[in-house]
Amino acid sequence: MRILIVDDDDSIRELVAMALEDEGYEVMTAAQGVQALQIAAATPPDLILLDMRMPIMDGWAFARTYHQLPGPHAPIIVLSATRNGLAVAEEVGAAGYLAKPFELVQLLTVVGAHRS
Repeated sequence: MRILIVDDDDSIRELVAMALEDEGYEVMTAAQGVQALQIAAATPPDLILLDMRMPIMDGWAFARTYHQLPGPHAPIIVLSATRNGLAVAEEVGAAGYLAKPFELVQLLTVVGAHRS
């Protein structure tokens, strides 16, 4: 399963990537939405872990643009420290939400639920 992590925080991106790679997932990373769109177009992911607050292209703009591209589309899991994360996830048509900070077991449970 190929997972695209989109987060401008280097430490979060690296920690999540390491944890998922240790579980056997193929991981791609992007620091912002424009880069993520380029990666997704070149190598379509099976799941996207998306931070909402990023420079250049935030999570809202990424999700809107990504869903306008020809499908199929990977499910998006919103990763956010905002108090209304569930509402944000629903707003962008995400398949789920994981509140920051999260435990690795929570991350693996959410990702595992989308394993095909």
